[in-house]
Amino acid sequence: MRRGNVAGVRNLTQVEAAERARLLEITGYDIALDLTDGSGNPGENTFRSVTTVTFRCSEPGATTFIEVAAVAVRSAVLNGAPVDTSDWSAEKGLTLTGLAAENTLVVDADFAYSASGQGMQRSLDPVDKEIYLYSQFETADAQRVYACFDQPDLKSSFTWHATVPAHWKVMSNMPAERTEPAGPGAKTVHFPPSVRMSSYITALCAGPYHEVRDSHDGIDLGVYCRASMAQHLDADDLFLITKQGFDFFHEHFGIRYPLPKYDQLWVPDFNAGAMENFGCVTHAEAHYIFRSQVTDYEYEQRANTILHELAHMWFGDLVTMRWWNDLWLNESFAEWASHWCNTRATRFADAWTTFMSMRKNWGYRQDQLSSTHPVYCEMPDLEAVEVNFDGITYAKGASVIKQLVAYVGLDPFLAGLRAYFQRHAWGNATFDDLLTELESASGRELRKFAAQWLETAQVNTLRPVVEIAADGTYGRVAVHQEAPTAYPTLRTHRIGVGLYDLDGDRLVRRELVEVDVSGERTELTELTGKRAADVLLLNDEDLTYAKLRLDERSMATVVRHISGFDSSLARALCWAAAWDMVRDAELAARDYVALVVSGLPAEQDINLVTATLRQAAGAVALYSDPAWAPTGWATLARLAKDAVAAAEPGSGFQLAWARAFIGAARGEADQATLRGWLDGVDVPDGLTVDTELRWTLLHALAALGATTDQQIEDELNGDRTASGEREAALARALVPTAENKAQVWARLTGTEKLPNWLHRSLLQGFQTSSQVALTAPYAAKFFDVVGDVWAHSDSEPAQEFVELAYPVYQISEETVALTDAWLARDGHPQSLRRLVAEGRDGVLRAYKARARDSATA
Repeated sequence: MRRGNVAGVRNLTQVEAAERARLLEITGYDIALDLTDGSGNPGENTFRSVTTVTFRCSEPGATTFIEVAAVAVRSAVLNGAPVDTSDWSAEKGLTLTGLAAENTLVVDADFAYSASGQGMQRSLDPVDKEIYLYSQFETADAQRVYACFDQPDLKSSFTWHATVPAHWKVMSNMPAERTEPAGPGAKTVHFPPSVRMSSYITALCAGPYHEVRDSHDGIDLGVYCRASMAQHLDADDLFLITKQGFDFFHEHFGIRYPLPKYDQLWVPDFNAGAMENFGCVTHAEAHYIFRSQVTDYEYEQRANTILHELAHMWFGDLVTMRWWNDLWLNESFAEWASHWCNTRATRFADAWTTFMSMRKNWGYRQDQLSSTHPVYCEMPDLEAVEVNFDGITYAKGASVIKQLVAYVGLDPFLAGLRAYFQRHAWGNATFDDLLTELESASGRELRKFAAQWLETAQVNTLRPVVEIAADGTYGRVAVHQEAPTAYPTLRTHRIGVGLYDLDGDRLVRRELVEVDVSGERTELTELTGKRAADVLLLNDEDLTYAKLRLDERSMATVVRHISGFDSSLARALCWAAAWDMVRDAELAARDYVALVVSGLPAEQDINLVTATLRQAAGAVALYSDPAWAPTGWATLARLAKDAVAAAEPGSGFQLAWARAFIGAARGEADQATLRGWLDGVDVPDGLTVDTELRWTLLHALAALGATTDQQIEDELNGDRTASGEREAALARALVPTAENKAQVWARLTGTEKLPNWLHRSLLQGFQTSSQVALTAPYAAKFFDVVGDVWAHSDSEPAQEFVELAYPVYQISEETVALTDAWLARDGHPQSLRRLVAEGRDGVLRAYKARARDSATA
């Protein structure tokens, strides 16, 4: 048996992948997993995996390699002869020499269960002490479960066999074929050969999952969760959104979903939102199974995620990118399609407003970092891919897709899309292949559009230049387009220009003009001579991807009447413009808070309320003068508390405002209110202080030093669940003492392998906006340890450590200097350097915004 170190994965390069794809055709995998301890109980540390892979080689005699990120390789046999495993390691894989035209390879190996959410995740439920397993393979973690040629363009058919405890269920991409006994207390579940797919979307999940089944339009549907969460699984709503999505995509994509069943599992300890495993989708239980009251914001986010993964069944699974250069296209298309479907097929008709206020804001933020990159960029290796699941790949890319739809028209776009699916089904394709079909369907040349939007970085700003004549008409209106000096591209934007007039307190759109903006200045001659509007809104309907500004007259009106727009999308655009101005040090944080105080209480879109309240808190925490910040927190707390009292009892708005009050509470009186709510005293009428809200209250009190460890333990005793343990760990990490922070830091940076839920809770609780002085000494310590943490962690926890432990609240020249000194050293991996530099970007932006706010005092 050849034993390796702690299993990592091979950092496959694009060049290696292209050469291997040229050489090989994979005809089939047969994968047998033993997930027991040999006595019918769940396995604990490792599991045995026997992979038989058949493949053709176009150049007999050639040499290649296969990924095997195992703990130990028992044996490997190629075409009946033993393979030398002396040079094998998890990071290198297994070298295969002397290939024949037709090959059969059998690899028998022991693989490690994962606690980081990568590979075969193993989670213990503290309620019933049962074990739950699920696989997570994107980007290249299938090799942590079976030997494979782990790249997207080596598709194949996969046949699974899983030996498990007899009371477990097993789910994979295909329906189970048969089950047979496998010794005392165990069984083996056999699956038929799958349809052709890439290794990263294969899946196997096992455990005593709670199951609910349904069917729709000939497709067998299943939803699953842990047994202890069954009471919270609102299967009817999950099925409703799924069925609406199937009907909508079947109508518009022109090709049916090709598998006989579609299972969705809500699983614990999941790193992302969801994963598009073909016919066996996994979702984050912590985000989307609601144990307590939530608002329509959460329900819409869940619907969007369900539809995002469903869209991937066509775009990503049926037709798959050739290499990770087109990761953006996978995610951007699913992002666009999910919002499009949400607005047209579900109860969430204003989903584009949410996209504008939440998702595009993520894209704008990412696009202004020093690490900005084109939507399309070369991915030299897997390490580069791991840090590119970002706001540019998802939100900016989806914005470009949305503008492309506006540019060519929806019907030609869909015609091209259907042709793309038909031509490339079961294979791999590139963005160029999609462009070819869109050009054919629309009759338009799209290469210049693609080059301008996809191959350049950063975001433009559009400013109106307005002159009003003596008679109250527009003498001149122009759009001034700006680009950062380092990224000077001025793009062509198809935008709407809305003219809004005040009618009492309402802002009524009189006219919408669609224009093409290009170059530094575009004259809007069609507006000359028209009566000047109270608000002139650029990018009305949100067709393009650009930051917006308002002219002086419009800004003055918006400050007083932002709630007067009938359209939630128009309101979202104005809120976004104001927020961008704060981040760009053009508007003082305290003035933004004043706008929130005057305009947000009347807002009737729950997503806008949620987004704006988060931004208001961010404005005070990061962008306001620290001397004014206590006033800012008190202002937000007073606003939120009044809004809780005024909101409809029991409504989502009341809950959203209550959460905002809890987050803003700082003074002794507010702390007393929090404690009262927790104890059931003076709780506002209609506000249910349920399990999740109790933890939110306790977190706030813990961060302020207003709770004890015994109170946290008492709360946990009433919620002894996986969720409760996660919340208690966060509460304990928040306790503001030097001794506690030292203990948390020691666990985060020590050699102990923390499960991802605990690692995340400790990071989230380590530093907060109310503990800036307390955690200041860890700014320098971060740079001492970050390299070692990165080197010894799986990619997901490594990224989380860099992003959440970077001294984001230490807004000072000293923090910038510490970062610069670290960046000046040689030897840091490029992906790590990128994330650290992004932290520096945030500190610099906050430093400038604070100076702007201070100057307003």
